[in-house]
Amino acid sequence: MSLKLSDLSACFEGVIPSIISTADAEGLPNISYLSHVAMVDDRHVALSNQFFAKTAANIRLNPHAAVLLVDARNAAQFRLEVVFAYSVDEGPLFDHLSLQLDASSAQVGMAGIMKLRNLDVFRVTRIDAIPSQVATAEPDEPERDRIAAAAAIVEAIGAQTDADGIVDATLAGIRDHLGFGQSLLLQLYEERSQLVTIGSLGYEHSGIGSDVPVGEGVIGAAAGGGRLVKVSDMSRIRRFGAAVRDSAADEDRTRSIPLPGMPDAMSQIAVPMIAAGALRGVLFVESRKRLAFSGEDEAALSIVARQAATSLALSEVLSLDSEPARTAASEAPPPERSIHVVHHRFDDSIFIDGEYVIKGVAGRLLASMLEKHLESGRLEFTNREIRLDATLKLPDFKDNLETRLLLLRRRLDEKALPVRLQRLGRGRIALALDGRLRLEGRTDQKG
Repeated sequence: MSLKLSDLSACFEGVIPSIISTADAEGLPNISYLSHVAMVDDRHVALSNQFFAKTAANIRLNPHAAVLLVDARNAAQFRLEVVFAYSVDEGPLFDHLSLQLDASSAQVGMAGIMKLRNLDVFRVTRIDAIPSQVATAEPDEPERDRIAAAAAIVEAIGAQTDADGIVDATLAGIRDHLGFGQSLLLQLYEERSQLVTIGSLGYEHSGIGSDVPVGEGVIGAAAGGGRLVKVSDMSRIRRFGAAVRDSAADEDRTRSIPLPGMPDAMSQIAVPMIAAGALRGVLFVESRKRLAFSGEDEAALSIVARQAATSLALSEVLSLDSEPARTAASEAPPPERSIHVVHHRFDDSIFIDGEYVIKGVAGRLLASMLEKHLESGRLEFTNREIRLDATLKLPDFKDNLETRLLLLRRRLDEKALPVRLQRLGRGRIALALDGRLRLEGRTDQKG
């Protein structure tokens, strides 16, 4: 049976470097390693044009070359006979590979240095499998129907009516139906040009509230480029956010929540969440296995990410209409317990009994609710009145109030603090206080 380029999909993952062999006008051969080889269609491959000068000169003199590919799953080797066709420096394929290179470069601290100049496209005239002296075995993996998996996850997401349920259904569905147990859902907050973790599954520390700048690392690159970014072998690069910090003292000192991660992750994929043509966030999944994410997984995760983005956008609209009032269950706080809350106004960071909670718009929201409670004894609030409060200075466009409240609620619960938020139904929330509140506002920038 003749081989096709589509049969060699694992060879194009960039795990094992490929080799190109060229010859000059006199027939003298030259060999160079390639950083990226991509399949264009059934008859063409694209090679990143970062050749040594000799290789580039040979191709100008003699368009014929040979490319050696290696299957990263089983080390099977294939030789391609190719002929130079044309070069490209723009377009979807160029943008995709350029984004992958940018993300990989950022992982090793070389962001902006290793830039893709252009791609050289070659026509494949022949594919030969190279006989091996050792037997190569296909990986023993359970087959999954990705279409059915994506459909099941989308159905679960569509059944939810609030941001909490949408986030949980998304991450649990990826675990249960696609078999990936570690994942994050990050919401885009445009006013800070950052992605903030609002959902986390499979990590020792959830990292709720951790952020990634747009354009930085695998997650930020997916957001900045609006395209899926995948790394199939983390052993070749340093992982973004290299070490997971365990100490809560770091949070209290730096007012920065560490991004959760697997120190031994081998594969990562970041999928932009797009709804109505606008970026809403990023879905991030990682695995301890090399080549964990197939093309079918990419398609399934892309479907799931778009459904999650659309559902979260709809939940924001629905939250404008509050459900009938429902009183929050409350107990009289212990009279002897005092809750000391400090609000640093310069960055809206909140500390409760000395522990850092959150900053930015979410911190401003909590401080406002606590102030209103001290003024009038109020405990219950609606999304509508929060949006109409000009003192909160919510972003004019796409304020993401539902997910900001979700982030704040989960952060307070995770730290088991004496201040919590309760959801009373669509568009309604309530404060729960386990003591007598003392709120202190500071304008200094040193904490």
